[in-house]
Amino acid sequence: MPTTMQTTDTTSDARNVSKVKVLLTPSQHEFIDFVLFSGVRELSNSLKMIHDLALYHSDIPVNDAEKGALYNLKLLWEGFERIGEEM
Repeated sequence: MPTTMQTTDTTSDARNVSKVKVLLTPSQHEFIDFVLFSGVRELSNSLKMIHDLALYHSDIPVNDAEKGALYNLKLLWEGFERIGEEM
């Protein structure tokens, strides 16, 4: 059964939606619990380290698919950083 989550209430900024309810599946809820338990800053730093090792400390050429994967890592670590700032 999905659970609900609420975002912050923003009354003065029309660009944000106030009190948005998002339904989560059990596996999504479990993943978020794992991320929070493990530490969002630690996970963010780990993803950033893997990204930097692959991109800056490797002599292997990076193709378009690998660039996309590295960009996805960047999106994840930035998302974890934002979650960490909100805590």
